[in-house]
Amino acid sequence: MQSSLAVESKAMQGTRFHIRKVAVCGAGVMGAQIAAHCVNAGVPVVLFDLAAKEGDKSGIAKRAIVQLKKLNPAPLGVPELADLIQPANYDDHLHWLSECDLVIEAIAERMDWKTDLYHRLAPAIKPQAIIASNTSGLSITQLSQALPEALRPRFCGVHFFNPPRYMNLVELIPTTDTEPRLLDLLETFLVTGLGKGVVRARDTPNFIGNRIGVFGILSVFAQADKFGLSYDLVDELTGTRLGRAKSGTYRTADVVGLDTLAHVIRTMQEQLPNDPFHAHFGVPPVLAGLIEQGALGQKAGAGFYRKQGKAILRLDPAKKDYVPADASIDPAVAEILTQRDPAKKLKALHDSDHPQAQFLWAVLRDSFHYSAVHLADIAGTARQLDLAMKWGFGHAQGPFEIWQAAGWHDVANWITKDIDAGKTLSNTPLPEWATRGPVWEAKGVHTQAGSWNPREKRYEGRSTLPVYERQVGAPRLVGEPASLEPVVVHEDEAVRCWTLPAPQPQDVLIVSFKTKMHTLSPGVVRGIVRAVDLAEASFKALVIGQLDDPFSAGADLKAMLPAFEQGGAQAVEPIEREMQDMVQRLRYAQVPVVAALAGMALGGGCELSVHCAKRVAHFETYIGLVEAGIGLVPGAGGLTYCARRAAEQQAQDAPDAPLLAFVKKFALSVATAQVSKSAPDARKIGYLLPSDTIVMNRHELLHVALREALALAESGWRAPLPALFPVAGRDGAATLEAQLVNMKVGGFISDYDFTVAKKVAQVICGGDVDPGSLVDEAWMLRQERKAFLHLLVQPKTQERIAGLLKTGKPVRN
Repeated sequence: MQSSLAVESKAMQGTRFHIRKVAVCGAGVMGAQIAAHCVNAGVPVVLFDLAAKEGDKSGIAKRAIVQLKKLNPAPLGVPELADLIQPANYDDHLHWLSECDLVIEAIAERMDWKTDLYHRLAPAIKPQAIIASNTSGLSITQLSQALPEALRPRFCGVHFFNPPRYMNLVELIPTTDTEPRLLDLLETFLVTGLGKGVVRARDTPNFIGNRIGVFGILSVFAQADKFGLSYDLVDELTGTRLGRAKSGTYRTADVVGLDTLAHVIRTMQEQLPNDPFHAHFGVPPVLAGLIEQGALGQKAGAGFYRKQGKAILRLDPAKKDYVPADASIDPAVAEILTQRDPAKKLKALHDSDHPQAQFLWAVLRDSFHYSAVHLADIAGTARQLDLAMKWGFGHAQGPFEIWQAAGWHDVANWITKDIDAGKTLSNTPLPEWATRGPVWEAKGVHTQAGSWNPREKRYEGRSTLPVYERQVGAPRLVGEPASLEPVVVHEDEAVRCWTLPAPQPQDVLIVSFKTKMHTLSPGVVRGIVRAVDLAEASFKALVIGQLDDPFSAGADLKAMLPAFEQGGAQAVEPIEREMQDMVQRLRYAQVPVVAALAGMALGGGCELSVHCAKRVAHFETYIGLVEAGIGLVPGAGGLTYCARRAAEQQAQDAPDAPLLAFVKKFALSVATAQVSKSAPDARKIGYLLPSDTIVMNRHELLHVALREALALAESGWRAPLPALFPVAGRDGAATLEAQLVNMKVGGFISDYDFTVAKKVAQVICGGDVDPGSLVDEAWMLRQERKAFLHLLVQPKTQERIAGLLKTGKPVRN
């Protein structure tokens, strides 16, 4: 990744703005994690905090940086990235601000503290810098008044959602003074540099995401009380079954922190006295009681839930104690929630007399009602509001999307009837734009022409910033036009070979898999070979990539089982050989092949990618050879790659060092089925090369991969020549086996894990040959096949495979 990111805007008339270094002011949980994500992107950071009263004056920032390495989920792609964060304090290091192109304030949500800090920072900030406050709901305009008038055009709000590495949403909030050009620059940096989904919000309390999201939580609280539903039942109803985050509502509140939730609720209560829904903005008594007891949620060990051993208990407010969770969704309601037709699903919930269905209708209706009433106040268009809920709260669809997909007219009429009947949380009618005029005629707020802007009373197209031209195949909202029109070159039941229309490169072929989880079925394996043939015949390069995650979950075990059941290991050998032939075909193709990786690239997916000429990986890519977990060794060239790569590393880095030192790292990774925690971590393991490209924005993956492939082709790329390479031999395998014995004795691996790992060691060291023997890939592939087929017939391996296929989880036997 680059250490300096440049962003560009047409509005700048050809000039460029380089963000070489970022200052984050505030080393609390949020500030430190924002700093971590900047260094994930390769941008160095100065992390400021108050001067410590004792010891090292930068001790507060230093301790925060150390803590980043311990947090789970990890804010850093690899712990070593923390070295790019420079600790600082306000007493000694304010002059370092002159080196920073972006200054992000991220201290506690106190207007007086923030404005005092601005007075202190302002003289040291260089005139060209962008200044932003990471506030979750304070007035950006009021904050800006603490800055000198000359800096106000360079100031805005930038609200990261927590945790910054994993949450996609960033809200960008201008004041009337904010220079539009600088807002475009910052949005470009956030999107392509940090990989974020940016929504522009109006300067109103809690902006868009928290305004709609926290109201939605309050609605759930109110409706759950009304219909007498337990917390665990509500979470089952408002989780993935409703297209929302798996944790539901109350579990999410525990994760966020009940004190944090109460703070945001109070912000709405205090700053929105004229909101027609204000009567419901108080902190619910049960929430206030938990906070008073110190039961702040997950961080305190108890909240709406408490873990007791392996059991999860939920709060029973009547008993004022925790009881076993016993959620039970009514089968009829569960059946409604499986309905794929959104119109039929919502109508069934609306029409049902069951309390659980009535609860769900009420929660959805409240979100539609509140979003419509406040759209003009908080967002530019309906698109911004829907994206805020998708990116910030994990909803599969935003409220307007659901409403539109279910039938705009019917839903609007149902809401109006409930308002008239006094069933809603406010008697405020739907805004006029929702019940007549262009939206009524178009049957929704999202159309081919754009999304509804209630202030301008027109449909407004998507952003025209150049950064969005890089997003190939980005998902569209209900009613929006398709994001791409692929030109299909070949398609069958397993793969699609296609290209993109201009201005994308049309002389690069793309192959995508159509199987579930993009597994490598025999049809996919043959389809990849067909794609190489097509690319060599008519194109300059080939990209292997998917429009959605994952890249590939590995070999299709279900497709292999019938052959095994009918003919045993001998029947599987041709399938295994075909996989090996496929990865060799990729390695020695006469056009460069680039793998565009995102999500999981496991087992065969990893083996496929490491044999390509290059890899372009999204930062959140999890790569690993995981076959040992099901009692097998990698059989499609994975161990061959590891052995060859270890020899290459020795020759490049330390020719006088023992080869086994390089082999060992790969062997232990494979034997323990290690999966990288990020793309940089995959680079550390060795599945990505230093020359491979890492991108931060998932939707830019194909754009970059296509251009990397074309650049390889146009720079005179040639396939590597087959060559012999040294292996560690029987002595290396014996040394590795001794280390595995220690792991078994120590209880780190089971007896059968040891059996499988020993096979890994034997194969990766080249089999029964002398140390330093020169072998070719064909020799290594034979060792792989032999070990794979030997383990396949073992009863414990078959137990593991059967367990995985049945439960989706690995079995340790």
